[in-house]
Amino acid sequence: MQTAVQPCPLPSQSSIANLAVGASFIDCRQVLANDPDRTAMRHLLNLMSQTPAWIDRMMGLRNRVVQLFGLKDLGRLTHIDLTRADEDYRPDDRVGIFTLVAQAPDEVLVVDRDKHLDVYLSLNRLPLTAEGLRPVVLSTVVHPHNLLGRLYMLPVAPFHRLIAPMTLANINRR
Repeated sequence: MQTAVQPCPLPSQSSIANLAVGASFIDCRQVLANDPDRTAMRHLLNLMSQTPAWIDRMMGLRNRVVQLFGLKDLGRLTHIDLTRADEDYRPDDRVGIFTLVAQAPDEVLVVDRDKHLDVYLSLNRLPLTAEGLRPVVLSTVVHPHNLLGRLYMLPVAPFHRLIAPMTLANINRR
C-alpha cells in the first residue's frame, strides 16, 4: 500500500535547513511512517533499496552520459547493504550513491559532491502523531558550482520532483 506524500518546508531544526542558504534547488516531502521505531538511517536505506528498476536504469544512463563531461559515475541507488547495522555507519562512509555526513536516530544527512554541484539529502523523523504514526521528511538541497551544474539541474529537477515522492510513498513497504 502506498502512502500519501505531501510537500512541506524543510524541518527548521534539521541539519539540511542550514544548508539551504544560497541553494538553487530545494525539495522537501513528508509522509507518515507506520513503524515509529525505525531510525532515520534505516528509513533511508530501505527507501534506496526499493528504488524502482527503471530509475536505477536511468542512473546507469546518467552515469554513462556524464562521464563524457568528466563527472563521476555514482553507481546505482539500489546498491545498499541492508544487513549492515545503522550504528556501524560513520561519517565519510558510502551510503548508496551518497557519502554520510552525519546521523542520529532522528536524522541522517548524506551528500554527493562533484565538480559541478553538491547534492545534500536528509531524512528526518519528526515526533509521533496522536495516532502513533511517525512523520518522515525527505529533503534535497542542491548547490551548483558552475554553469555545468546549473545546466545539469535543468533536466534533473523535474525528474527529482517525480522520483522523490514516488519513492517516499513506499516508506511503509516491507
